[in-house]
Amino acid sequence: MGSRLPWTVMNPNAETPAPRSLPRLHRAVVEWYGREARDLPWRAPDRTPWGVLVSEIMLQQTPVVRVLPVWTRWLQRWPEPTDLAAASPADVVRAWDRLGYPRRALRLHAAAQRIRDIHGGRVPEDHAELLALPGIGAYTAAAVAVFAFGQRHTVVDTNIRRAHARLFTGHALPARSLTAAENRLAEAVMPEDVAGSVAWNQAVMELGALVCTARAPRCGQCPVRDECAWVAAGSPPAAEKPRGQSWQGTDRQVRGAVMAVLRAAQDPVPRPLLLTDLAGSEQLAAGHSAPPDVVVERLGALWRLDAPTEQRERALAGLLADGLAAEEPAGIRLPG
Repeated sequence: MGSRLPWTVMNPNAETPAPRSLPRLHRAVVEWYGREARDLPWRAPDRTPWGVLVSEIMLQQTPVVRVLPVWTRWLQRWPEPTDLAAASPADVVRAWDRLGYPRRALRLHAAAQRIRDIHGGRVPEDHAELLALPGIGAYTAAAVAVFAFGQRHTVVDTNIRRAHARLFTGHALPARSLTAAENRLAEAVMPEDVAGSVAWNQAVMELGALVCTARAPRCGQCPVRDECAWVAAGSPPAAEKPRGQSWQGTDRQVRGAVMAVLRAAQDPVPRPLLLTDLAGSEQLAAGHSAPPDVVVERLGALWRLDAPTEQRERALAGLLADGLAAEEPAGIRLPG
C-alpha cells in the first residue's frame, strides 16, 4: 500500500515524530480492523449497493445501534430501489420510525425514484452520477463508490477526521466544519492502490468509531499509538470542548413528538390536538372519533412536553414546509 506523500511533507514543521512509514501505518490499522471490526450487515460479502446506500443515509448523525433494526426491516420491505420508489411517502416516513431527521427518508425515497427513472433501477457506480442523486452529498457519494463499488475516493466522515487530526496533526479534535486542508490530508495519506485505499478508508473509519473516540479515547487499544502525533505531544486537550446536541425543550424535540403522533395515526389528526393540550379532551369528545390508544399515548407525550403553543405551531409549520406532513380539512397527516 504505497502513498505518494510522506506525512512530513504534509506537516514539515511538526514537533512531534512522524510515522516511520505510511505503509507500516496502513498495515497496522488494516490488520487491527481485520481482528476488531464490527460485524455489520452492510459490510457483509453479500451486501448490495442499495444496502450500502441506505446504510450511509441512515448512519448520518445516528448511532449504529439505532440504525441496525431499522435498516434490516427496511431492506426486507424494500430490497431494491424500485421497491422503495413505488412506496408512498407516508409509508416511507413511518418506516423511518424514530431514527431522527426524517427528511432523510424523503430524500432517500426521491433518490430511489431517480435510480428507477434514470438508472434502470440500479444504483449508479459513477461518482458523479451518485452525487447527482437527491439528498446525496460529497461524503455519501464517495462512501458508496468506495464501500459498494470498491473505487478509490477520499472518504472523510467525523470518525476519520478525528483519527486523522490526532494521528497526523497532533490535534485532539478536528475543526467544527470540514476544511480543504483535511481533504488534502486524507488524499495524501491514503494508499495509492485501489484495494489498499478501500481497506484503509474502512479501517480508519472503524478506528475512529471504536478507539479514537471524541470522549475518553482508548489509546491503550490503538494499533498505532506509538505513531500518533497527539499522543507524542502529551495528548493535549482540545481548544474547545465538543458540543453535545441539545434536545430537551428544542423545536427538534417538539417536531419529533408531532411526527410520532402522525406516524401512529391512520387518519388525519385535528390541528387543535397537536397545538394545545387544553383542547385535547374537548376535541376527543366533540364529534371526533376517538383515536387508537397508541395515538392517544403519543398525544399525551406531546402534551407533557409543556411546549408553548407558538413553539408547537412553529414545529408544525416546519414539518408542513419540509413535506413531512400535509394538511387537509380534517386535520394533519403524513404526506402522500
